[in-house]
Amino acid sequence: MTSITSLPDDDPLCHDVQRVGVIADISLLLEACNAATGMGFTAIARVTEDRWVTCMALDKADFGLKPGDELDVRSTLCHEVRGTRSTILIPDVDASETYCSHHTPRTYKFKSYISVPIMRSDGSFWGTLCALDPKPRDLTPETERLFQLFARLIARELDRQDELEKGRANLQTERDTARLREEFIAIVGHDLRNPIAAVTSGLRMMSERDLPPEQTQMVILEMQRALTRASQIITNLMDFARGRLGAGIEVEAPRPVDLEPVFRDVISEITKVAPQRVECNIDLPNPIVADPQRLGQLLSNLLGNAVTHGDSTHPVIIDIAQRGDQLHASVTNQGEPIPEDVKASLFQPFSRRKGQNSLHGLGLGLYIASEIARAHGGRLDVTSTAEAGTTFALSMPARQG
Repeated sequence: MTSITSLPDDDPLCHDVQRVGVIADISLLLEACNAATGMGFTAIARVTEDRWVTCMALDKADFGLKPGDELDVRSTLCHEVRGTRSTILIPDVDASETYCSHHTPRTYKFKSYISVPIMRSDGSFWGTLCALDPKPRDLTPETERLFQLFARLIARELDRQDELEKGRANLQTERDTARLREEFIAIVGHDLRNPIAAVTSGLRMMSERDLPPEQTQMVILEMQRALTRASQIITNLMDFARGRLGAGIEVEAPRPVDLEPVFRDVISEITKVAPQRVECNIDLPNPIVADPQRLGQLLSNLLGNAVTHGDSTHPVIIDIAQRGDQLHASVTNQGEPIPEDVKASLFQPFSRRKGQNSLHGLGLGLYIASEIARAHGGRLDVTSTAEAGTTFALSMPARQG
């Protein structure tokens, strides 16, 4: 590793180090990055044209960097991120044609790496959220999106601090931002650990024991369930954060599409890991103007909710049909009815049923589903009784051109 220097107290960049250090729950954000990737070193770095300074770090790999430490910026890949304003993601340095002979991995002795630019609201580059590890790591597109989301949250917090320093921050906005940050980071840091722990445990069992085929299949199924849940958590978090950052739920529906294959793919994926039987009836004779990816996500959230809360001895029933100028889709499960006082908040973010723990998710799935329905000009309703079960029903226009 190249030489590390520490900033003197009068260095201008000390102010940036201090600003990052006072962000509430910033250590939980780094813990969430570590939990999502398993990478030993994660840092928030201030990167200028000629300097690289650690503002906050989680160092479980003994790289030796702490807040206020400086590296030669030309020895880092963050220097390249600054130049391109684009993410660098390397699951395995040795397998990368671009970086297998690059001086930076050799200098810092890492095999996996990710660096995401932190861009301020005025479009200026501020620094990076980066992580590296001596071992190759499975860095997926979902990992990249998670880091990008956290980078946006950091940038937003820095913008907020600017407003406070200039005396323009609104008190209510501050309270809302603080509450969102605390809920978001605390829940991510806790909930993502569950599926990651399940996969880790399954891999350990398969590597340390000579399991019979039927038990191996069972372990694989549990890992599939965990990975499906982790993917849903990350997708819902991205959409929720985009909505809170002003982007809203994005819908792309330029032309009519055949939705039946989309719905059947979602049903097939979740049916493979569901403990109960899933019965479906789909009657969509005509293409409909809609965003297939978003409606697939809506059905996935509703079906995942039904599988989680439904009685495993009774089937989950899906009915999707075009009736006149409306598309109707419903998902019904048997189980404990939802109390009336809970129904009112079911479509609100971070809403959990009474007694529900984090294993049942973030409380974002139904909120995201209702926002997707709204973006299509439709609505999502719920009915729940002991006799008929719980039904979530979508109704939206079925335009054909």
